[in-house]
Amino acid sequence: MTKKWWKESVVYQIYPRSFMDSNGDGVGDIKGIISKLDYLKKLGIDVIWLSPVYESPNDDNGYDISDYKKIMDEFGTMADWEEMLGEMHNRGIKLVMDLVVNHSSDEHGWFVESRKSKDHPYRDYYIWREGKDGKEPNNWESVFSGSAWEYDEATEEYFLHLFSKKQPDLNWENPKLRREIYDMMKFWLDKGIDGFRMDVINFISKVPTLPDAPNPEGKPYASGHEYYMNGPRIHEFLQEMNQEVLSQYDSMTVGEMPGVTPEEAVLYTGEDRNEVNMVFQFEHMDVDSGPGGKWDVIPFDLVKLKSILTKWQMELHGKGWNSLYWNNHDQPRIVSRLGQDGEYRVKSAKMLATLLHMMQGTPYIYQGEELGMTNVRFSSIDEYKDIETLNMYREKVAQGMKPEEIMESIYVKGRDNARTPMQWDGTEHGGFTDGEPWIASNPNYREINAEKALNDPESIFYYYQKLIAIRKKHDIIPYGSFELHYADHPSVYAYTRTHGDEKILVLCNVSGEEQVIDNIASFDITQAEILISNEELHEKDAFTLNPWEATAYYIKG
Repeated sequence: MTKKWWKESVVYQIYPRSFMDSNGDGVGDIKGIISKLDYLKKLGIDVIWLSPVYESPNDDNGYDISDYKKIMDEFGTMADWEEMLGEMHNRGIKLVMDLVVNHSSDEHGWFVESRKSKDHPYRDYYIWREGKDGKEPNNWESVFSGSAWEYDEATEEYFLHLFSKKQPDLNWENPKLRREIYDMMKFWLDKGIDGFRMDVINFISKVPTLPDAPNPEGKPYASGHEYYMNGPRIHEFLQEMNQEVLSQYDSMTVGEMPGVTPEEAVLYTGEDRNEVNMVFQFEHMDVDSGPGGKWDVIPFDLVKLKSILTKWQMELHGKGWNSLYWNNHDQPRIVSRLGQDGEYRVKSAKMLATLLHMMQGTPYIYQGEELGMTNVRFSSIDEYKDIETLNMYREKVAQGMKPEEIMESIYVKGRDNARTPMQWDGTEHGGFTDGEPWIASNPNYREINAEKALNDPESIFYYYQKLIAIRKKHDIIPYGSFELHYADHPSVYAYTRTHGDEKILVLCNVSGEEQVIDNIASFDITQAEILISNEELHEKDAFTLNPWEATAYYIKG
């Protein structure tokens, strides 16, 4: 297995709007990020993934880009950005930027020109079609509810938008468009960035005929994912991107790829394939989703989670590369979702961190995860900002669902759970801003904040710091093989890692009840060193696991 810096790195995601506000306007900004780089250096991370800071009308919080080469005024200037990059590199931290090229904003110059006439040179930069039988060209549903098509009166045609109607999909079949995107990527790489996180990159190749999706329930619209996820030319496009751009830089790339399987991930990430370094898969993020999808919340099943994560560990080992994550700007807070954010918040957060960081792959920490930040329960839908949440709420109310039932699913799964301001201290708004924040703070900022964490040697922050340091010290963590134990146990997550004559045994109790298990065969616990544990290391039977316990044992020879 080839050694690479990005395999040995730990990434920290910054969602700039909610990270740190330097000027009191209630919106996080680049100067705010600069002011907190020493905090991130102390944590020990190697790479920052920065969510979009480009010019945008903010219909989807920056994922609708109107100018790929400009910085949004709310966040600062290009000079601020250049200062930030320099300050990161001075601290030995690399920067990965978001690449959002499945779609642009409808306010991007390309689209403004595209909609002027059917024969405009920019028309083919987007996906335009005539209506069918007085309706949309097909029955595809937008990820954000409703039709994936918007009618444009000026030219009497529809344009495709898999997300918001202000996010028209780009037409990757057009080689001129692809050239523009590659030039833009070089613009940022030449400025010194260290790679890209590629937003829904496996959506860029659509089946050219754009057929209707199967719709057995006869709904107004149906998911067309089988015609745009992992489409017919996706590998060709990514290999071209690699040849034209990425192969010329020592960069790190991660493709966000909903619906990807391990078999497909091997094709995307295989070292001889020249596409991307790793993918974000979402299978484990659906472990508490029922047949009705994301908002159909069902109890979390640990056996199912183990099956999913083990499959990804085993099938990519030696062939591709995994991303390891619990949280991001689209996912709720993990300690509220799979842990226990009451009495055992600290302990369960440490357990979840151990469970993930001891696996093979590149770990990602989302801002506030290292503090054990939790989901929020706003009292009114009016306090929410996320377009996906608001569209879903309106749609469900129109269907006759009770508002209080819809709110319960938002409290569990809504994206704004991850977007409340970073909690820096116990002052108003958690020290995020001197003004009025763009979205309300989680009221628990007085108890959960970075200042408290830094003053407590037993905090979640220092536990993450230790996990990061251990990964840097032991090659077995990035490069060792994986074996699951107790696959069918409903509360224990146990696995071993092996690399040459080294072994690590990880024991996690994913419950609030004591669990007793048998010795793991072939692992001599009496000869092992405890690498990390969220337990006070008193004398006890190693195979009696206390509530939410996590312990990793290391043995050599």
